[in-house]
Amino acid sequence: MISRHDPELKAFASDNYAGVHPEILEAIARANGGHQISYGEDVYTEALQGVFRRHFGERAQVYPVFNGTAANVVSLRAMLDTWQAVVCADTAHIHTDEGGAPEVAGGIKLFTVPTPDGKLTPELIDTQAWGFGDVHRAQPGVVSISNTTELGTVYTPAEITAICEHAHGLGLKVHLDGSRLTNAAAALDVPLRALTTDAGVDVLSFGGTKIGLLYGEAVVVLNPDAARGVDYIRKTYMQLSSKMRFVSAQFEALLGGDLWSRNAKRANAMGRRLAEAVRDIPGVEVPRPVEANAVFAILPPEVTERLQKRFRFYTWNSAIGEVRWMCSFDTTEADVDAFAAAVREEMSA
Repeated sequence: MISRHDPELKAFASDNYAGVHPEILEAIARANGGHQISYGEDVYTEALQGVFRRHFGERAQVYPVFNGTAANVVSLRAMLDTWQAVVCADTAHIHTDEGGAPEVAGGIKLFTVPTPDGKLTPELIDTQAWGFGDVHRAQPGVVSISNTTELGTVYTPAEITAICEHAHGLGLKVHLDGSRLTNAAAALDVPLRALTTDAGVDVLSFGGTKIGLLYGEAVVVLNPDAARGVDYIRKTYMQLSSKMRFVSAQFEALLGGDLWSRNAKRANAMGRRLAEAVRDIPGVEVPRPVEANAVFAILPPEVTERLQKRFRFYTWNSAIGEVRWMCSFDTTEADVDAFAAAVREEMSA
C-alpha cells in the first residue's frame, strides 16, 4: 500500500494529529496472534488493572473506552443521579467541544462558570453550587475540572486538593478530565497520583490518544463509592470494545514504564521552545502563560490566513485574532524552528 501523505509533514493544530508512538505499535503487534477472550476478559486488560493501580492506588479501577468524549460522559453519568448537574468552567471540553454529548447522550445538565484562566477555585464553584433542596433547580452533584485546562494552564496538587476538599464538604464529587494529564504531571514533575488520587479526585478520564496511542482512553474510578454501574453504562453507551486487548496493551506500554513521561516532557519542551521563538517577533503577542504543550498567540488575521496555508492550526478567538498552536510527542526542534521561521516570514510580509 502506498503512503498517501508526507510523513515528514508536521502540524501545530492538535496533538491528536500525531501518529502512533513506535513502542505502542510494538505493543499492539505483541498482543496480536492467537485468540483471547473478548469484551475485556483478556489477559491484557486483567494486567492493566495492576498497571493503573501502581500509578493511582490500590482502589483504582480502570475501564478502557474508545474516545475522550465517551470517557467523560461515561464517568459523569456513573457519578450522577438523574436529577443532578455538573459544575465546570465555561471553557471546559465537556461544554465547548463535545457536540452536546453530555446533554444529548448523557442527559446531564452543565452549570458553567466563567474563569480567567480555565481553572476553577472553591470561590468560583460556589457561584453555581447552590440551590440544594430546591426542586425547581437541577441539583449540583459533581465538579469537573480539566488538567491541563483548555487554555493550557496547569492545576497544581494544592489547587486540586483545595477544590476536592471544598466540593466534598458540599456533598459534591470531583471528576477530572485528564485528556492531557500526562502533560500536567510532566510540567510539574510530579507523579500522576499527586494530581488525582492524593488530591481527592473521585473519577478520572485518562487520555491516551494525545500522548501516543493509536486509539483509546480510559475511565479510572479512584473512589469506588463515587461511581456506580460503569460496566453497564460503558456498554449502554457503545464503548465496550470486543477486542479490548488492543486498547489495554497500548496503555500497558504507555504506563508500564516511563513512556508517558518521555512523551509528555518532549511535547511540553517543544511548547516552551515555540513560545520563546516567537515572542520577539514584532507584532506577535503570546497572551497566556505556556505551562505545558499549548501556545496561544495573537496575530493579524491576514497573517493567520497565509500561515494556515503552510501549517495547519486552529483559530481560537477570531474576534481578537487569537490562535492556538499545539506541540506533540513527535514534534522536533527542527519542526518548531521551521514553524517559527514561517511566522517571522509572514509577519515581515
